[in-house]
Amino acid sequence: MAARPRFTSRATVLVLVLCSLVAILAYPTRQFISQRSEITAQRARAEHARQQVEQLRREKARWQDPEYVKAQARSRLHYAMPGETPYIAVDPAAQDPAKSSLGAPPPAQGPAAGTVKAARPWYASVWDSVDAAAAAPVAPAAPATPAAPAQPGAAGPFLTTRPRLRWRQPLP
Repeated sequence: MAARPRFTSRATVLVLVLCSLVAILAYPTRQFISQRSEITAQRARAEHARQQVEQLRREKARWQDPEYVKAQARSRLHYAMPGETPYIAVDPAAQDPAKSSLGAPPPAQGPAAGTVKAARPWYASVWDSVDAAAAAPVAPAAPATPAAPAQPGAAGPFLTTRPRLRWRQPLP
């Protein structure tokens, strides 16, 4: 008996059709999966934005209340109502003796530094930055030596070799 071929022409055509279908559908399937992940990420961002909008609306509603504004002015800006005498309690043990007697606490270090800076009034931060700028060492500037032109007429793009014009008539 004659040996039957391992792959018939029908089997070969079937395998080619299946391979071409896989090749044709691979890219759209990959795009579909990536677009689904992008849609999920966009939905998460939209939900986060909605939460932020709600939080900002609640904060805006709080700022519409005059009592809340007064309380914030008192705590953040150290304002006082007419006739009141404001006091700021300062712990003398926490103060650095080298610091000035302005009542500003020493600069905090570590993870709690942000909370201490938020409790300080704005003018204390400004004053500290002025002190830091005054204490900074000043480096001498490098002397500027202009390069000599290669030729007498070639002075470079920003230099001119023409003499400057001067007024010869006195101005009235």
